[in-house]
Amino acid sequence: MINHQAQDTYLRMQVQTAAPWELTTLLFNGCIKFMKQAKDAMLRQDYESKNTYIKKSVDILDELTITLDRGYDLSSQLESLYTYMKDRLFQSNMRSNSVYIDECIALMTELRDTWIQAMKQLHAQSKVNA
Repeated sequence: MINHQAQDTYLRMQVQTAAPWELTTLLFNGCIKFMKQAKDAMLRQDYESKNTYIKKSVDILDELTITLDRGYDLSSQLESLYTYMKDRLFQSNMRSNSVYIDECIALMTELRDTWIQAMKQLHAQSKVNA
């Protein structure tokens, strides 16, 4: 129980002190984690947990959609990708098919890695221009 409280405190502090781009990274990581937990629950035939973790993944995809900056063309493409992943997760949940979850994990991992690389380049460029 104490370990769980320490982890909650750590995560709360991480969110409270994170820059906006880091919060997006945390959402990507959380979504990947929940999708992996959903797949694991599916393989164990723990359907209640599978449903819970898929719902958490979908909630994060909703949050990512809500926070899109509509001033960029890329936002509509990201929204389409998030909608696609939500659809695949719903299909996975209904059909208990882990292939759909694997696809979403791969997409989200690639998106997260691209995001991190872009933010590193942006910060490196801003330091040069400072």
